Amino acid sequence: MEYRIEKDSMGEMKVPADRYWAAQTQRSLENFQIGGELMPREITQAFGMLKKAAAIANNKLGKLSQEKLDPIIKACDEVIEGKLNDHFPLVVWQTGSGTQSNMNANEVIANRGNEIAGSKLLHPNDDINMSQSSNDTFPTAMHIAAAISIEDQLIPQMQEFITTLKRLEAENEDVVKSGRTHLQDATPIKFSQEISGWRNMIEKALDMIQLSLPGLKELALGGTAVGTGLNAPKEFGIEVAAAVSAVTGKSFITAENKFHSLTAKDELVFAHGALKALAANLMKIANDIRWLASGPRCGLGEIFIPENEPGSSIMPGKVNPTQCEAITMAAVQVMANDVAVGIAASQGNFELNVYMPVGIYNFLQSVRLLATGLKSFHDNCVAGIRADREKMKHNLHNSLMLVTALNPYIGYDNAAKTAKKAHQENISLREACVSLGFLTAEKFDEVFKPEEMV
Repeated sequence: MEYRIEKDSMGEMKVPADRYWAAQTQRSLENFQIGGELMPREITQAFGMLKKAAAIANNKLGKLSQEKLDPIIKACDEVIEGKLNDHFPLVVWQTGSGTQSNMNANEVIANRGNEIAGSKLLHPNDDINMSQSSNDTFPTAMHIAAAISIEDQLIPQMQEFITTLKRLEAENEDVVKSGRTHLQDATPIKFSQEISGWRNMIEKALDMIQLSLPGLKELALGGTAVGTGLNAPKEFGIEVAAAVSAVTGKSFITAENKFHSLTAKDELVFAHGALKALAANLMKIANDIRWLASGPRCGLGEIFIPENEPGSSIMPGKVNPTQCEAITMAAVQVMANDVAVGIAASQGNFELNVYMPVGIYNFLQSVRLLATGLKSFHDNCVAGIRADREKMKHNLHNSLMLVTALNPYIGYDNAAKTAKKAHQENISLREACVSLGFLTAEKFDEVFKPEEMV
């Protein structure tokens, strides 16, 4: 491999000749060989966006020449498009401020910009990092990446999921089945009503996630090192937020209090709490579905779900609810990530949080898991759910909890006696009630109508 020599304030470093990064990136690459988890590409893209926006703002405020702006914009666009991903090699487990990833972006954009310009025009610190600090750029990248990933990846999948559940509700409006509480038989419910509970769980989670977005759309840029805005023009925060909005097509604003935005990560905690709520709801829905589909002969067997692949290496013909298992595992990971995000946010010492990379790594993993997990669960399972109407009818009419309908006519205690007799003697509720003398057969038939109990 061929190398070139790059310099920083600490001296010279050998850097691969075919890479745009420079000395500070190389030092991080060599000093933090931990784990192997790369800084999320959503962060790389967000850095391209914010560096482009910063250059536009600095140009507007008279600090950066048009000659320098043009190659910076072109280089940033390549970062945003993912064309330069191979030039962002740093792992998550580095400095807690994300300084080295900020410098990685500065160096790559400067060197690629110089290549575009055909001269040594741009300096990583003086031009690409102009009016900025790692301490306000990394939290800004976090918020940009979090907001975009939620709006562009997760929310569309949630909306599609809701639409499908609405379809299933309409298709099953006339299906009455046995309800269940504590995994025991309960009073009747429409299958459409059961599905509506699932739908509203996703809708509520969506409301909570959307409620968290305004906080994520506040940007720390303009605070520089400790929140005072040292070395940045007075209007930089406002102008750069407007530029980020133009670059992303989304409405970002400058944070009102930069001292807060550098040291606190509570907006991320709040937003991830909503993601955890979605994960919890998906866990519940997936468990309901695999219980209802259990069998095919020795379980509940009240619904059919798509049969996607063989389920056993030893039992021929076995098919398992694998999509339910996949989404529940993803939900477990999201719930675990919430712990990491919360602990990371608690480590804001004085003017700066120094657990930012681990916080955003877990946050973005949660969004990816939920978005892709929802799509897989939807496409390969939920969209293909069908009710086994005969099995639901059979279970409904064999449920002892239908005796609840008799409470107004024979009282709770007598209804309990009826249910116990029917269970112990394996006879119908009708037979038990009549034999105990609580109702005549004719009166029982008149008041006992399971389909009207919903």
